[in-house]
Amino acid sequence: MTNPKVDIFFIKAKKWQKELAKLRMIILDCGLTEELKWGQPCYTFQKSNIVLIHGFKEYCALLFFKGALLKDANGILIQQTENVQAARQIRFTNVREIVEMEPILKAYIYEAIEVEKAGLKVNFKKTSEFKIPEEFQKKLDETPALKKAFAALTPGRQRGYLFYFSQPKQSKTRESRVEKCKQQILNGKGLNDQ
Repeated sequence: MTNPKVDIFFIKAKKWQKELAKLRMIILDCGLTEELKWGQPCYTFQKSNIVLIHGFKEYCALLFFKGALLKDANGILIQQTENVQAARQIRFTNVREIVEMEPILKAYIYEAIEVEKAGLKVNFKKTSEFKIPEEFQKKLDETPALKKAFAALTPGRQRGYLFYFSQPKQSKTRESRVEKCKQQILNGKGLNDQ
């Protein structure tokens, strides 16, 4: 059943209107509950997130929250970046692709529901398994207080910093990010904490 709160998202969508509408129908046919989360149509089973619809400039997509646990018999699931551990996308560039894939999409959605019913969990990498950029490691070695403050952060905050410091290709940019965040780490704050 459609949710009036979510209708606004579909009405306002400037791109991919036909595609988004078709994805919505397919998902609702599978008996999921429609909600608006993070400003996107999100579909849940017994209050657990199963799949999300979102549009980008180049494509629109279905995002399976626990996509890493799906069998992906058709080899169509995409890991957005190497840091994404659980979620997987199926991308579309026209409504015809969605119509042709409808039975496959429904099979994936039903499988995702079964994964949820079975209580399966994605095994996330431990923070210690993430590579520490050498520019940050150097600062940690030079500044015992920084090393202690970083170790005291929650694993999620540590990962946030490691991702952020690792993203730039140039060492100089990585260095300047570390420098900018030093005080925040010393204050025991995460990357996005105020």
